[in-house]
Amino acid sequence: MLQSNEARLERWERRVEWPLTALAVLFLVVYAFQVLDDHAFLHVPLEVVLWLIWAVFAADYAIRLKLAANKKQFLKSHIFDLAAVLLPMIRQLRVLRLITVITLLNKKFQHKIRQRVSIYVAGVTALVAFCASLAVLDAERHAENASITTFGDALWWTLTTMSTVGYGDRYPVTTEGRVVAGLLMVGGIALLGVITGTIASWLVEKLRGVEEAELETAQELRNLRAEIAELRAELKSSSGG
Repeated sequence: MLQSNEARLERWERRVEWPLTALAVLFLVVYAFQVLDDHAFLHVPLEVVLWLIWAVFAADYAIRLKLAANKKQFLKSHIFDLAAVLLPMIRQLRVLRLITVITLLNKKFQHKIRQRVSIYVAGVTALVAFCASLAVLDAERHAENASITTFGDALWWTLTTMSTVGYGDRYPVTTEGRVVAGLLMVGGIALLGVITGTIASWLVEKLRGVEEAELETAQELRNLRAEIAELRAELKSSSGG
């Protein structure tokens, strides 16, 4: 029964992987348009689209939880997915659902990207910076005494926060903005760990490949020496005869 549930869960995840990725990208596009355009007459239809996408992700999480053989372990290993489902009422935390984009793309292209670590680092960093900038701008733009009122301000604040420089010329004044800041700080540390792990894994694979090539070369040399020794023995035998 447990194996059956695990197989069904794997089939479900494979089946919905790309559709969920597309929805996550759509969410990013709609959310970005809503924040950057800031037109009141478009707010309601865009908000409806965002809530519909959230409903799909919530349904997917519920189905995966139901199919999971060990539900406690599933909950522990899918903390971000759970947060994305439970925290949509805090509007700025909707950006948590974009973690799905990073997760799915990393699963799909991890082996290919390892060959180009710089592309992986640049892509993930740019995505996190863009999402954080949108979220903090959405939270801060209309607040009293806000210092982050344009996307340029938000992007500058994100870069200084991620790099731990922290000039202090731009800073969040709202609770939502500070929550985004906290998530960005924690996410920056996690991102650094992922990047470090990816680079380390790539280096280990390269070194392992070099070692295997050296072992194969050494074995070929031993085989060649053995063949030469056999030829010499045959030559001596034939000349002696």
